[in-house]
Amino acid sequence: MKTVLPILCCGPETPVLDPGQAELLAAQFKALADPARVTILNRLAAADEVCVCDFVAALDLAQPTVSHHLKVLREAGLIESSRRGTWAYYRLVPEAVDALRGAITPR
Repeated sequence: MKTVLPILCCGPETPVLDPGQAELLAAQFKALADPARVTILNRLAAADEVCVCDFVAALDLAQPTVSHHLKVLREAGLIESSRRGTWAYYRLVPEAVDALRGAITPR
């Protein structure tokens, strides 16, 4: 059962987030608090999947730095990867991105 905030003078009738959901969303937003990570998510939003080698070239960052940013996004549950040979391919986790969008979109 969703709890509804009491209506004060003019506040919205917004359901209160479950504390666990709020923690998860906060961690995901925190993962996006870096321009390189936002750029990675933006590039992934425009494609089904992207090879790690493309991020290195597009971001003009060293491979270890790109790998760190990808690890942060993966641990936050925003992206996932699969290996093909020596390369890793990354894609968005649509449900996670939808949850972020839903947290800031008026209902």
